[in-house]
Amino acid sequence: MQPSATRKRVAVTGASGLIGAALVRSLRADGHDVLRLVRRPARTADEVEWDPKRLYVDGAGLTGVDAVVHLAGAGVGERRWTEAYKKEIRDSRVLGTTAIARALAGLAEPPGVLVCGTALGWYGDTGSRAVDEDAPPGTGFLPSVCVEWEAAAAPAEEAGIRVAYARTGLVVARQGGAWGRLFPLFRAGLGGRLGDGSQYWSFISLHDEVAALRHLVDTPGLSGPFNLTAPEPVTNREVTAAMGRVLRRPTPFPVPAAALRLVLGDFAADVLGSQRVLPHRLLSSGFSFAFPTVDASIRAAAAR
Repeated sequence: MQPSATRKRVAVTGASGLIGAALVRSLRADGHDVLRLVRRPARTADEVEWDPKRLYVDGAGLTGVDAVVHLAGAGVGERRWTEAYKKEIRDSRVLGTTAIARALAGLAEPPGVLVCGTALGWYGDTGSRAVDEDAPPGTGFLPSVCVEWEAAAAPAEEAGIRVAYARTGLVVARQGGAWGRLFPLFRAGLGGRLGDGSQYWSFISLHDEVAALRHLVDTPGLSGPFNLTAPEPVTNREVTAAMGRVLRRPTPFPVPAAALRLVLGDFAADVLGSQRVLPHRLLSSGFSFAFPTVDASIRAAAAR
């Protein structure tokens, strides 16, 4: 990853999460100033207070920022999907994005770009059909959330801020996220396919995720949706085989679909669902993947 030629002041929400923390480290390593938005009074000069539930952002703390990367949102796989938690998933994204977009639109000198992290949930279940950014939203809970989520950034667009939507796939990392839960199981020889394993997983290495976010920040003219997912989606069966190859462990324990539905409730439909999503606009913009295959992405994560 090449450092940007110009030192930037970048504000990041979700800075304590898997992707946000890696992005902050990358930006600071290249000499950029990073402000972290926190849900409490700011304690240090690099913190800015916000409260998405109250639609509050300390706008004064964002004075002079060149870019904002908005990654905050309740984890979709953190808890069983009760109606209350589904509301939290939706509100954390829609209210948070509304708060950020309004705050940036109200600045005397708004930043040049807002990169709003969204998700491949936009497309719903695509089965074996490959889709890119031109595809319409799917149906169901997550697609409806993603539509509202992206629409909530409208005040920033209307203020003339360049807005890019980073629709992120499954991030291959040991430190967190869905893949972070897989590594201990597979290392222990307890890994296996989920359901029949035919569902497509659109993945991206943590390294490429951070690089793509920075590409969206640094490249003039990039706006609208971008799929942040490797160019070669694979099935869960292929993921299982790749994990076994890279970690040199057997993968004998498939998890039946009925068991997943019992344990995960509504979320099981998304675990068992299939998303074959291609990063057409990202590749067309000149981005190059360091780890384009699932084996390479797993090896990179395992080596960290």
